[in-house]
Amino acid sequence: MDIIEKTRELGKMIQQDERYKAYVAAREGNDNDPDLQQLISEFNVKRSELNNEMIKDDKDTEKLKSLDEEIKTLYGKIMDSEPMIKFNEAKSEMDSLLSQINNIITMCANGEDPDTCSTTPSCSGSCASCAGCH
Repeated sequence: MDIIEKTRELGKMIQQDERYKAYVAAREGNDNDPDLQQLISEFNVKRSELNNEMIKDDKDTEKLKSLDEEIKTLYGKIMDSEPMIKFNEAKSEMDSLLSQINNIITMCANGEDPDTCSTTPSCSGSCASCAGCH
């Protein structure tokens, strides 16, 4: 069996993992929540209005300020909604799993022992080659 076949096996295992299933369910929950979708739609309209106002030569500073406040309020409502909270939690868990997998692969590619290498990256102090702190 070659490395690509093994990678496909890993992909299948990821899709069987509870974290993946929770992530997909949460994403679908967001997509199917009419209240959340309405907030997202309103947010996008306001953001478009803000962008249109910002490119005008004669910008209306009061309108810019008002649109900015409306956008912040809508963003807060979106992020505080139950479906979005669940999605962000599930996404965080999924990101953590993928980070652990990536770290093992990277360490093995750098010569580490696959059976003993850490699932968490060690910080070298340089963010250039980092997938992020956890």
